[in-house]
Amino acid sequence: MDFALSPQHEIFRRTVAEFVEKEVMPCVPDMEARGEWNVDLFRRMGELGYFGLRYPEQYGGAAADSIMFAIFLEEMARGYMSLAAAAMMQCLMGTNFIYRFGTEEQRERLLVPAIRGEKIGTIAMTEPGAGSDLGAITTNAIRDGDDYVIDGNKTWITSATRADFFTVAAKTNPDPKAGFKGIDMFLVEKGTPGLSVGKKISKVGVVASETSEITLRQVRVPKENLFGGKEGFGFAALREMLNEIRVMTGALGLGLARAARDESIKYTQQRMAFGRKIGDFQAIQHKLADIETEIELARLMVYYGAWRIDQKLPCNKEAAIAKLYATEAGVKAADEATRIFGAYGMAMEMTPQRLFRDGRFLLYGGGTSEILRNIIAKEIGM
Repeated sequence: MDFALSPQHEIFRRTVAEFVEKEVMPCVPDMEARGEWNVDLFRRMGELGYFGLRYPEQYGGAAADSIMFAIFLEEMARGYMSLAAAAMMQCLMGTNFIYRFGTEEQRERLLVPAIRGEKIGTIAMTEPGAGSDLGAITTNAIRDGDDYVIDGNKTWITSATRADFFTVAAKTNPDPKAGFKGIDMFLVEKGTPGLSVGKKISKVGVVASETSEITLRQVRVPKENLFGGKEGFGFAALREMLNEIRVMTGALGLGLARAARDESIKYTQQRMAFGRKIGDFQAIQHKLADIETEIELARLMVYYGAWRIDQKLPCNKEAAIAKLYATEAGVKAADEATRIFGAYGMAMEMTPQRLFRDGRFLLYGGGTSEILRNIIAKEIGM
């Protein structure tokens, strides 16, 4: 087992970190105030090749490994979680099905410009009554000649107001007993009759990563828009992708924890109390030592999960552990940062309150901590 970082990984980290510090961080106050990410920044990320990290060179990608992708998301989350969330959607969930199961025409027309940052993709799975229990979705897709007709409602859809295409989860098998196995995935493009995007959902955190509801009413798509080309295929494809989603969400948690640590250290060297820097007090040092310990443990779990994905090894347990530990560590570190800052931790002009708010987002996508514990327990034979 060897997942040590290569010199190329470290060079890439420094490159992304520099981009985040010079181009992303100065824009954070404006993006927070506007409640939307910067379009020019998003396109700049496409120009730099970040959206194509996971994809082959023939489509404009970099053919990088999963550890490289995790590093990218970690550094982005260290800078600004809202933009990191939008980037992860663009790099992974929003484009993965087109790359793996779409037609060559769909790849050239949608994936290639998405890698350049010229088109935006997203995935539509969650419904008002079906989040963790994905098998309970009610959106259905019925075959009608050479088409499928899709009806349903989706919610919490990232970048929906900006998306050019959607990967939509729908039931092709109406039997309630089919559950998760009755789900398939469909390509639905912006402008398709019957597809409408609702208002943005106002959130406490990741405010610049826009999320909305979408409605599908008699949305007709050609049979070629069924990813995988046959019904009953979506379950296995989605399950395989979930492991990558979990590992990469863990990378976001790792980045958040690092941001909380960095802000805390900087503050403890400036803030004076009782004639001393508060960083000189053992109680503060212990808090920072605990944060650092959890960062290092989370890093090992995330990179190990990414390595197993690259080696095509089973990683249901490892992905669940990486997501569970790293996201909880990120949330805990953000909470501790607000405590270290004291009353200033509640000030909107200070960073810790944003980290505290943004961290909540990590606890839901890719499986709640409770669902992940169920998965881990099952994997060890419980």
